Amino acid sequence: MDKIPKVVWFEDVGKDDIAQVGGKGANLGEMTRAGIPVPPGFIVTAQSYFYFLEKSKLTTEKLADKIRNLLSSLDPNDSHKLQDVALEIKFLLNTAYMPEEISEEIARAYKEMGGGLVAVRSSATAEDLPEASFAGQQRTFLNVKGEEEVIAAVHGCWASLFEPRAIFYRAHQGFDHLAVGIAVPVQRMVQSKVSGVMFTIDPLTSDKGKVVIEAIYGLG
Repeated sequence: MDKIPKVVWFEDVGKDDIAQVGGKGANLGEMTRAGIPVPPGFIVTAQSYFYFLEKSKLTTEKLADKIRNLLSSLDPNDSHKLQDVALEIKFLLNTAYMPEEISEEIARAYKEMGGGLVAVRSSATAEDLPEASFAGQQRTFLNVKGEEEVIAAVHGCWASLFEPRAIFYRAHQGFDHLAVGIAVPVQRMVQSKVSGVMFTIDPLTSDKGKVVIEAIYGLG
């Protein structure tokens, strides 16, 4: 893990780093490098997530092995069983011990950023593929403050990779649940009057000649 970055800053990543920081993280890096006014932040890399899965143990069983065993016999079309398995996996991920080399690096970066209120966001490494899209399936935590709270929110983002809808989608798309990584951008909160999203292609008609902006007052 020493040679693999646990945490990277927005300005240090770009579109070539999607495997490390996910689609959202890579785009934040590209915009920061381009000089667009982006609230500053850092990204807990997907490698940190995989390291956490590999090193965390539940008594004598590795966390990754436990998750794989829970999913191996799951019929994703059985909604009740899907909910039960998702709850158990999320509990395991939220409560498993995070290796100190990761938690200490998160705390250090948060301090270096000046502390205060941050958004802790999910950035899956397979968010926007030509044949599948994982965007919007994981969680975001807003107005998070304090080192322990930020670390807990990172746990929550990791756990959200196993929301029932995410498990169902991966199963039907043929993705290995434990091969999909997740990075976690931690970004300074801003006091927003308006928030929203801009689509450079009409999301309903796929018309490339239209730009669609959806916005509301407040955080969104």
